[in-house]
Amino acid sequence: MHSARQRSSALPTGSTAAVRRGGRRRRSSHRRGRPRRRSLLLGTLVTVGLLGLATYFLGGGRSVAVSGAPRRPSAHLAPTPLTSPSPAATPTPTQSPTPAPSRTRTETKPKIDVPPTGSGTFVTAKASGATVGSGSHPLRYVVEVEAGLEVSPSQAAQEIAGILAAPRGWTHDPDHAFQLVSAGAPHDLTVKIATAGTADSLCWAGIHQDTGGEYNCEVPGGVVVNLKRWVEGSPTFDGPIHDYRALIINHEMGHFLGHSHVTCPGPGQLAPVMMQQIKGLHGCVANAWPYDKNGDFVTGPPV
Repeated sequence: MHSARQRSSALPTGSTAAVRRGGRRRRSSHRRGRPRRRSLLLGTLVTVGLLGLATYFLGGGRSVAVSGAPRRPSAHLAPTPLTSPSPAATPTPTQSPTPAPSRTRTETKPKIDVPPTGSGTFVTAKASGATVGSGSHPLRYVVEVEAGLEVSPSQAAQEIAGILAAPRGWTHDPDHAFQLVSAGAPHDLTVKIATAGTADSLCWAGIHQDTGGEYNCEVPGGVVVNLKRWVEGSPTFDGPIHDYRALIINHEMGHFLGHSHVTCPGPGQLAPVMMQQIKGLHGCVANAWPYDKNGDFVTGPPV
C-alpha cells in the first residue's frame, strides 16, 4: 500500500504526468478509482520469481515447471514424508498347483471269479418275461446258473431275454418266438451257465463233444454256456462282452432251431453267427447277430 506521504504530494486533478516517489509509480487522480493492475501484475511476477528460485534451489538446480516431469528428490535432500510410511505389503507368492498323483494304469480284470470247476448243481432264475417274436409256437425257456458262482441267475436271465428280443436276433424271422419263464414253469429248453469242468461233462454226456474247457454246446433239451466265455469273451472277438454273450446265445440257439455250422463267406464280410468264430475269423468281421442292418440273413458256405 502507499504511505500517507505519497498521497499528500500527488499532482492536481487532470494531470497526465506520473511521479515516481520511493521507487514506485503513481497514477493520475482521475484513474485512482480503478484497480491497480500494473502493481498487482508486478507483485505477482515478483512472487512467482521468488517461488521459482526457491524451487530451483530445493530441486537441485532443476525447474519443475520447465521440465514438465515429476521432480526427483536430490541425493542430498531427501523429501520429508508428511506421514510415517506404512510398511510395504509383502506379495503373497503364487503357489503352483499341486499335481494330481499319477494313477498307475492296470489291466482290467474280470470282476467275476471264474473257477475251473463247480458244484455240478444249478439254481433256476426266478424271472419271466413276455413273448418276443411272432411265431405261433414260442419256445419257452428257463435259465440256470451253477450254484456258488458270482453270477446272478435273474440278471443272466434278463440279459438273455434281451438278446433274443433284439431286432437283428432270431425273432426277425416271423416263424420264431421265445418266452422266458420262471422256475417251476413248463418249458421247452434250458440255458445253463456252468464252469468249464461242468460244461465239459454236460457236453460230453449230451452229444459226445469234447469242449476242452473252452467251448459251449447245444445238447438235447437245452444249451450249455461255458462260464469262462460268458465272463471273459473270446480273443477273436473285439467287441463288448455283452455282444459276445449275444454271439454265444444266438449260435447255440441257432443249433436248437436247426441251423448247422457254416464258414466265412468272404474277406471283409460279416461272420455268420453259425460260424465257430472263436476258432478264427478267416478274413471275416466278427459279428454277433443272425441278420445284418438291412435285415438280410448272414450265412456262408456249409462246413
